[in-house]
Amino acid sequence: MSAEATTPGGMARDRGHRRNVLGLRRLGRAAVFGPADRPHRLPDAIEHVAQAHRRHHPGADMDILCRAYLLAEAAHRGQYRKSGDPYITHPLAVTLILAELGAETTTLTASLLHDTVEDTDVTLEQVRDAFGDEVRHLVDGVTKLEKVEYGAAAESETFRKMLVATGSDVRVMSIKLADRLHNMRTLGVMRPEKQARIARVTRDVLIPLAERLGVQTLKTELEDLVFAVLHPEEHALARESLRAHAARPDPLVGVAEAVRLVLREAGIAAEVQIRPRHLFSLHRARLKRGGEPGPSDFARLLILVAEDADCYAVLGELHTCFTPFVTEFKDFIAAPKFNLYQSLHTAVADASGHVAEVLVRTSRMHRVAEAGVVALGDPHRTADGEPVTEDGERADPTRPGWLSRLLEWQRQAPDSDTFWTALRDELARDREITVFAEAADQGPLQLPAGATCLDAAYARHGQDAHACIGARVNGRLARLRTVLADGDTVRLLLAPDGSSGPSADWLDHAITPAARIAIQRWLAGRPDGDPVPPPPATTPGHQPARARPEPVETAEEPAAEVPGAPGAPVRLARCCTPVPPDRAIGFQVRGGAVTVHRDDCPGAARMIRDGRPPLPVTWPSASIGCRVTLRAEALGRPELFADLTEALASHGAAVLQAEVEPPRQQRVRHTYTLRLPDASGLPGLMRAMRRVPGVYDVSRAAHAR
Repeated sequence: MSAEATTPGGMARDRGHRRNVLGLRRLGRAAVFGPADRPHRLPDAIEHVAQAHRRHHPGADMDILCRAYLLAEAAHRGQYRKSGDPYITHPLAVTLILAELGAETTTLTASLLHDTVEDTDVTLEQVRDAFGDEVRHLVDGVTKLEKVEYGAAAESETFRKMLVATGSDVRVMSIKLADRLHNMRTLGVMRPEKQARIARVTRDVLIPLAERLGVQTLKTELEDLVFAVLHPEEHALARESLRAHAARPDPLVGVAEAVRLVLREAGIAAEVQIRPRHLFSLHRARLKRGGEPGPSDFARLLILVAEDADCYAVLGELHTCFTPFVTEFKDFIAAPKFNLYQSLHTAVADASGHVAEVLVRTSRMHRVAEAGVVALGDPHRTADGEPVTEDGERADPTRPGWLSRLLEWQRQAPDSDTFWTALRDELARDREITVFAEAADQGPLQLPAGATCLDAAYARHGQDAHACIGARVNGRLARLRTVLADGDTVRLLLAPDGSSGPSADWLDHAITPAARIAIQRWLAGRPDGDPVPPPPATTPGHQPARARPEPVETAEEPAAEVPGAPGAPVRLARCCTPVPPDRAIGFQVRGGAVTVHRDDCPGAARMIRDGRPPLPVTWPSASIGCRVTLRAEALGRPELFADLTEALASHGAAVLQAEVEPPRQQRVRHTYTLRLPDASGLPGLMRAMRRVPGVYDVSRAAHAR
């Protein structure tokens, strides 16, 4: 968005002479309203947008798009992108992306104006007066918060604001996704470190949002662009594989022709296409196979028909006339995915043994599969174009369960760091389950795959779930840690008020942000999550207090010193596992003990906001043993675990605990709790882990409390 708005002399907002505000307003008014006798001729610059828009909406009124373009062009006049192009080319490109997906006129109007309030003197009130409340809401939703006011939290708080706006109008996120796609297309003009930062946020937040909103066209291109920035060598390898495949005869051509013949003889009108996979999909296939992709990995067959019943007729012919792979069959028509996606999936082999994966869907399903919520149009109007009344309800799910959950827990997130971490964790989960209540007056719950009874308790009861002591799953008693399956029936058992409460190990079994944030806030008085030991009975001396990272097994180990709390027991916070030479601070807690946190720990920031005075902490030596938890994010592949553990062993790290989470969208997370003989070797160990093929990030685990 605004990051590339510049003038020949520097950033638009920083140039020595600002444009005359009154003059801009006159320009803007003329652009929006114009003289009474001005003919409404479409400017040449938006003719390509208009053509794309008319393909999906033949009767659309182009006058509002014309007025929006004229205002945007006047407002951005004199601004240039880092590429040297006039800045107006960016909103035009974003609007064209949305027009080609089939967005309706209001979305395109807001898209043309989406940077005016952020980068020019146009105000939200002017946008509302000229184009209405809906356009104002959309423009406001994608406008960034000022770094001057929010500092380092500006990015995460901007996303929070954007998601809240998306909750009332999903078109906000449609514009943001198209905006990020064009910025990723033109990312080459940025410094490499900025390219990598933007690509990582795109990978962790924008791509999962595109997946959840069903906008596959944007998602797949964003994946390829991120892949090129973060993994250039693997990207080049995938391109070479694609080039080599294109030079050979494609067996899928023969399979497609055989399918056309079978459907023709069966009297089924269908269009059969060979649909190539994109580069990142090829890379996933390589990792899955552990080697070069096979012929069937480069493309799939897409069969488009008119009616739902035709989909099943096609499936019957395929499974009769070819050899089906029953394990590959999935019916996403009877049971659509949570992101609106519908298709039949199968795989067949022809008489020569050539295998083809096949997608079968109607043309309507295909449009939704490609454009997702963009294809749904205006959320404030029915399918017939009539306004939604107060007691009316749209048939399509513009407020899916994952979005409703996100909007609920973000209100409880106490700070930007907690919100940002929880958002990424939430978006890393790519499937939903539905669980039901025994009580007839309680509706079903939608939860992410992997959710436990604890997650269900907080989703159902909010803060009252602190008193949860057990559950019945499908009529049988179950532990709170029990992982729920799709379709389970759950009854949650609560203790009388005040007679029970969360324990620290609940955080090991709750995965939803709503549950984790509530538990963390309840435990806030005990930052370590377990009882604080009483102070020593002896009279404290004048030596500084010392913390032992491993008090049971390494009693002689040197530790952190807290000069401001002589004699007090000191413990290293498990939420951020500080080690030398980390910058650390301490806080006195219940019982007189001191807890030491890294100074960038969200828990430390919260305690400072709560008014707890921080105490200075020093390390007597950097050459001491330590315990630390590291998290490796990687693309799944065979032998990954063995390669990572070999890297750990080569640096003398003893693995105390290892956890490998189930793959999500071909990405995996490995978490290792380690004991190092020398804390100064931690940076080298993390670099060695990052060099393992497939690993794209290694970080210190920090659990916000």
